Amino acid sequence: MTIDRRRALALFGLGGASAAGEAMAAAPRGLFAGRAAFLHGVASGDPLEDRVVLWTRITAEATTAPIAVRWDVATDPGFKAIVRQGQATAVAARDYTVKVDVTGLKPGTDYFYRFRYVRKGKPFGKAVGGRTRTLPKGQVRDVVLAVVSCALYPNGYFNAYDAIAKLPRVDAVLHLGDYIYEYGAAPGDYGMDSPTAKTRAPDPPRELLSLADYRRRHALYKTDPAQQAAHARAPWIVVWDDHETADNSWIGGAENHQPATEGDWAKRKAAGIKAYYEWMPIREPAAGTLPEACWRRFQFGDVATLLMTETRLTARTHQLDYGRDLAGADGKPDMAAFAAKLNDPDRRMMGQGQEQWLAREIDASMKAGTAWQVLGNQVVMARVVPPDLKATMGEAAYAALLSKLPDYVAKPVEESRGLSQAGLPGNLDAWDGYPADRARVHDIFKAYKARPIVLSGDSHAFWVNELWDDAGAARVAAEFGVTSVTSPGYGDYLPGVPLDTAYAARNKEVKFTDQAAKGFLLLTLEHGKATGELVAVSTILDPQYQTRVLKRFVVTPGDGGGVKALAAG
Repeated sequence: MTIDRRRALALFGLGGASAAGEAMAAAPRGLFAGRAAFLHGVASGDPLEDRVVLWTRITAEATTAPIAVRWDVATDPGFKAIVRQGQATAVAARDYTVKVDVTGLKPGTDYFYRFRYVRKGKPFGKAVGGRTRTLPKGQVRDVVLAVVSCALYPNGYFNAYDAIAKLPRVDAVLHLGDYIYEYGAAPGDYGMDSPTAKTRAPDPPRELLSLADYRRRHALYKTDPAQQAAHARAPWIVVWDDHETADNSWIGGAENHQPATEGDWAKRKAAGIKAYYEWMPIREPAAGTLPEACWRRFQFGDVATLLMTETRLTARTHQLDYGRDLAGADGKPDMAAFAAKLNDPDRRMMGQGQEQWLAREIDASMKAGTAWQVLGNQVVMARVVPPDLKATMGEAAYAALLSKLPDYVAKPVEESRGLSQAGLPGNLDAWDGYPADRARVHDIFKAYKARPIVLSGDSHAFWVNELWDDAGAARVAAEFGVTSVTSPGYGDYLPGVPLDTAYAARNKEVKFTDQAAKGFLLLTLEHGKATGELVAVSTILDPQYQTRVLKRFVVTPGDGGGVKALAAG
């Protein structure tokens, strides 16, 4: 829903209730003149044992004055047992978003919260609210996490979010990045060829560059009813990937940023980060720290230490590119020179400071006897070479496939086959493009005999992977890659092609993949085992859908660290 001036006037003056279901309320004197409404729902996030962040946004007609908002936290949905309450002020400098870090709560407890507009010093109007939960403390039987990534608004309905909102139990939702996309609404822009794009056009209808642009895109996303429901269901623990700023971003720029026509990268990056902190239920950065340094720890009793990492904006080295970096001086492929570039130990995903933090936290987790060390990570960590579809399908079937494909699909399929034959990775934007840094992470796992589960987003596909050390002698971790909420995957362009079989056949570390399904990962962590359920929605082209578990995998920890087994269960 695009909220332009005409739409806003209709909401405020003619409706009586907004699209988000909130009653209009007259403005209190001394703060602003006009009417206000909660159009963007609520959210909670970054839960700890004794606190949680609460979020909402209030929309007011034509004002720059502060707006008072009352918040309450209770142990019951009827708010008869209120345990914390207070008043916050929404201001234009933060786009009238409200974020409260509520303290003094009990561990492992469900809470209900609400926001109300304040009139003449008293709460007024119908409340907007949700449910949240603090982290458990001490001995815990199990933890249930829903994991999501990559929601492209025009490409389909957010049915995965709706399914999460309807789960009988979810302790927290992990979002691994690409919560929004920065692209515009022109023909040919990403997602605009979808049948749903006509009713789900991006706002603003241009590529995001300014702070106002990023704010408007976040605002659009949070009008989506499925997204609102998922936010209201449980606390979210979030991290950005690239599209919260621009595609394939790194410390010094992005593939989708052209300084000559789009200005200074640092300014654009700062705008994207500021809007993210305003519009997301993430705890504000500590004084004296860079906002980009968003890595942080969440302790789920003695069952899991969740470590959310940042691999985009603080230290990432510029991605290699086959077109730019593979050719030698004579224009022919120079494999030796490319390998030297690829394996350069100075190529970074994380900076030294974050690596040291990761080592300290894993060490502390193991010393505390925590069952699992879970990495919330943006991109796939496994070694993945593209499939050789000709080898999998046979020459005749492969030739028939190529003859039916448009050139823009047939060409990358052939290029991928060439990379497969050369043993080169298909995605240089993932950990495959930074093997020395990946080896350092593996070394941390091994040094502390950790029992890691790596969670990954970005790829628009489900993955279940075993991660091995460089020598191929030790299984150091399990990896669950979550597919997208709506963003298109490789399998969408090659329906009916045995991509999943071909990937598993070509790659030792890949145990299962689905390159077309959309949905989420449901991860249940217990002492002695971790169960990952790959939950798919039947469609993203209609808000009516069904869910099914594509596969269920069980991970058991190794006695001396790493993973003992990863098997379908």
